[in-house]
Amino acid sequence: MSQKQLKEAFVSNLNGTTLLEISVGFSIAPLCLLCRGLLLILYYLHYGKPLSSRKYNLLLDFVVLISPLLFSCTVLSPVIFYIPPVIAAICAGIFSKIYSQRKHDSGVSFRQIVNDFQKTYLDPEYIPSITLFRVYINVLTSISILAVDFPQYPRQYAKTETYGTGVMDLGVGAFVFGNALVCPEVRQKSCATQQKLSFLTRQVFSIWPLFFLGVGRLVSVKSIEYHEHISEYGVHWNFFFTLAFVRLAASLMLTIFPKSKSWIVAMNLAVFYQLILNITSLKMFVLYGSNGKDTRVGFLNANREGLFSLFGYLAIYIASVQVGLYLLKRRNSVKEWIEALCSLILMVLVLFLFLHLSQVHIDPVSRRMANLPYCLWVLAQCLTFFICFVVIDLMLVFTKLLVSGASVPCCWNILQPAHSSKKHDTETVPVEGDGKPLHICLIAAIDKNQLLFFLLANVMTGIINIMVDTIHSKTSFTLAVLHLYMFFNCLIMYILHAKNIILKFW
Repeated sequence: MSQKQLKEAFVSNLNGTTLLEISVGFSIAPLCLLCRGLLLILYYLHYGKPLSSRKYNLLLDFVVLISPLLFSCTVLSPVIFYIPPVIAAICAGIFSKIYSQRKHDSGVSFRQIVNDFQKTYLDPEYIPSITLFRVYINVLTSISILAVDFPQYPRQYAKTETYGTGVMDLGVGAFVFGNALVCPEVRQKSCATQQKLSFLTRQVFSIWPLFFLGVGRLVSVKSIEYHEHISEYGVHWNFFFTLAFVRLAASLMLTIFPKSKSWIVAMNLAVFYQLILNITSLKMFVLYGSNGKDTRVGFLNANREGLFSLFGYLAIYIASVQVGLYLLKRRNSVKEWIEALCSLILMVLVLFLFLHLSQVHIDPVSRRMANLPYCLWVLAQCLTFFICFVVIDLMLVFTKLLVSGASVPCCWNILQPAHSSKKHDTETVPVEGDGKPLHICLIAAIDKNQLLFFLLANVMTGIINIMVDTIHSKTSFTLAVLHLYMFFNCLIMYILHAKNIILKFW
């Protein structure tokens, strides 16, 4: 077999892992974020000032926020269930140290502190958990697209062939979910006063970068004969085409149907698509082609997975618009967000219940078809991931209240503590003499240029695969390559953010 065939075989015919293992793995990122925040607060408590060095800020962010993810999906994957408890124990130790050393009135009981915490006012205009979710999906995807070509990356985490749940199967679905949370339909305040045709025209213009990136990927992959997993999207289709067409189709549908009822539209679309798969020969066509022997003759046969999975991804997008509308409802206090969390948790439980029923009575999860169980799984898993970030953020808000003046990048802004009579009396962001923020957070840096970060990761992945025999790499070499790859990508984003450069030209 040629090197191309070896690499294609290496990522083919896989069956995924359990939902529990995926959920445990995804809990590592929020815990790392909590650890980073507590370390910054502890530093402020000890020195009376924030960590001022940009170099050390970058190093801390990379070591605490990125490196554990690299280890957890390679050498530490056999002990993945032990990693979250270990990180949680470290966080508990740091919090205990902060609580014991805080400069606080000793006469105030812990119960009173909790009561005051619930009444604390937060900035309703900024929901950091949305940013954290979108950035971490980008980071995890960027790690996986290169790591999957190394033997240290567990095969059960890679994309499944037909049925199953692998970590990478969440990739496109989670990207679709994250994009829908901040799409124009969610952010738009007064769509009724705007012309629908004008709005759709703007949406067509806004997706052209995705379309051209899709064409660019297609041409480059075919021209250098780069290895590709054909059953993922097809011969000519790819990730960028899916994102572009889903966004355009969703904008069209949401100009016809009311946004407030988008979950009904999504449910009907997903159920109807599943019915068509089951009662017609469409399922057999998607899996085996028109001749039943996996033919790729003709455009439809060649790209059947990418084309028909659009219905499932569209349902995910439209359902996520409803989630985005719910999240952007104005909430001012911690108590209101705790109530919202309870609603989100209930929603997750219902989705997992329907997922179980659909897998038992309809079909297993299939990313290849983006069937109804896949849609339910993506929504449930993404909401679970998002809930973790909200919980972590509230924990950091609580800790910041214990240490007056402490600040954590990409965390909720405290407008008014419960014990204060004046607004905006806490959490001033430290600035340099020229007025620029002292903190340059890696999360914020990636968020500013998310598409560039993902594109750079794809280009670097291709270059490394061409230059390196990834399949036969030793563990130490794999870890070194993955760390250098991620550090280079993060460093570029960090520099652009420091210079306040946003490479968006559409």
